[in-house]
Amino acid sequence: MNETFAKDVVAGLTAKEKHLSSKYFYDTNGSRIFQEIMNMPDYYLTDSEFEILSLQAKQIVDAVAFNKPFNIIELGAGDGFKTFKLLEYLVNEHIEFNYVPIDISQEAIDILSEKLHERLPELSIQPQVGDYFEILNEKFQGNTPNLLLFLGSNIGNYLKDDAIDLLKLFNNVMNSGDKLLIGMDLKKNPITIKNAYDDKEGITKRFNLNLLIRMNRELEADFKIDDFDFYCYYNPETGRVKSYIVSLKEQTVLFKKLNKTIQFNQNELIWTELSKKYSLSEIEKLATISGFKSKQHFLDCKHYFTDSLWEK
Repeated sequence: MNETFAKDVVAGLTAKEKHLSSKYFYDTNGSRIFQEIMNMPDYYLTDSEFEILSLQAKQIVDAVAFNKPFNIIELGAGDGFKTFKLLEYLVNEHIEFNYVPIDISQEAIDILSEKLHERLPELSIQPQVGDYFEILNEKFQGNTPNLLLFLGSNIGNYLKDDAIDLLKLFNNVMNSGDKLLIGMDLKKNPITIKNAYDDKEGITKRFNLNLLIRMNRELEADFKIDDFDFYCYYNPETGRVKSYIVSLKEQTVLFKKLNKTIQFNQNELIWTELSKKYSLSEIEKLATISGFKSKQHFLDCKHYFTDSLWEK
């Protein structure tokens, strides 16, 4: 049994306002469902960032402006789908660099490494599995310039203070002159955002309810999936999408492995995810508060998304 998962589940589901961390979405089945989400026509985020990294690789590298060999360190590299075009450009231009993908999943890193060795045999790759900050503390020692990648709008999953804390942690381990390329989803037509997170096909609903299936499997809980539903909304003023699982009736769930029962009221919410959308002025303010200089925004053609370059 995953002790941290068990502890977080109990803490979240016994809190006054029930919540579960979105990081627990990504078991094997959850990761598979998320691939389906990324392939949905209305889920624009992946395509927007892929377009930026595909079509503006040269501009990004020119703006990074390192004049000697450097490291590209990517946090939460996953399958490396988006980053590939940037790496391919650098390899084809014979620019000297090391690629250091970091992920908590050994399986994800193994698949990524195999794919990159096959498609970019000349690439210098130093994959790392484990905790971001332990690895970053080690990697930022020395005189090699570093470009840190934090893509995919991952920063949007953090509450404001937590986002600032995380970015300050990045800043603390980086050296003067190092760069951060950070992916952020932009404020836009609220309907476009709502459709991306509340799809008619119900894939996002399955993604959320898979959390209940995971608890049934790993903690021997007895959630009845049909007694729960999914709800999400977007507030265009705050830029926040919030997602919830809804208990459709009063019910008690037994967690056999934990020897514990948890009560759910009818219509009670379990908050599962935050996804914050930013304006360019908010991004620049966030950079300054975190100790960075905002250098340049690289936007897709619809101006839905930005990969913004910051410098320490």
